[in-house]
Amino acid sequence: MNVSELFNIEGKKAIVTGGGRGLCRAMAEALHEAGARVLIIGRDEATLARAAREMGAEGAPVLYEAGDLAELDKIEALYERAAAKLGEPDILVNGAGVQHRAFAEDFPLAEWQKIINVNLSAVFALSQLAGRAMLARGCGKIINVASMTSFFGSERIPAYAASKGGVAQLTKALANEWTSRGVCVNAIAPGYMETALTKDIKTTNPRYYEEITGRIPAHRWGKPDDLKGVTLFLASAASDYVSGAVIPVDGGYLGK
Repeated sequence: MNVSELFNIEGKKAIVTGGGRGLCRAMAEALHEAGARVLIIGRDEATLARAAREMGAEGAPVLYEAGDLAELDKIEALYERAAAKLGEPDILVNGAGVQHRAFAEDFPLAEWQKIINVNLSAVFALSQLAGRAMLARGCGKIINVASMTSFFGSERIPAYAASKGGVAQLTKALANEWTSRGVCVNAIAPGYMETALTKDIKTTNPRYYEEITGRIPAHRWGKPDDLKGVTLFLASAASDYVSGAVIPVDGGYLGK
């Protein structure tokens, strides 16, 4: 198989959770631009509709389905609606995530549960639902979105750190069971990224911004487009012998 064939995902069907904005939108764009049929999932229908319209403006349409991944009892119905529109996916990107900051001694249990539900339990539920169909076909790609907090604990984000540590371990556990049956399960761990959620750090906390930037060998924070290449790699046949990996995309931060 030549290189162009290795990276060819033309006509593949991909579901991307969190694909309406930020990093996961860039991942959805990468799959769409490479010729996959893409459906994005998120909580806000207006955001999804706008993202789908913009991504599909100059090519194949991008589909969407709204649903709240914190409501675990509704995930199966959400998945079934998405699969009815798109077909059973060849590629699943579990990217949706939520965050809350508070000191551990004050952290609300309700926020803890919501974050664990969205960031970890929903990842398992969707992987299980998509994985059954992939296993039946003997092929499939599942890409989870981990974090720098999959490697270290950070501060004031205990639920997020726990959830992303769980994502890394879940990725390995699923890979151990499913790789031999044709389904590759991997994770991407984005480093410090410039997104709507972090854009104000440079002005509101310049000391922290400079401290982080100074540790990054690339001397810059990442951009959403920095995830496009690794997304295509993990979604394509180019990564058929890669499973159970948690790949940092961090400008070298973890190696410093």
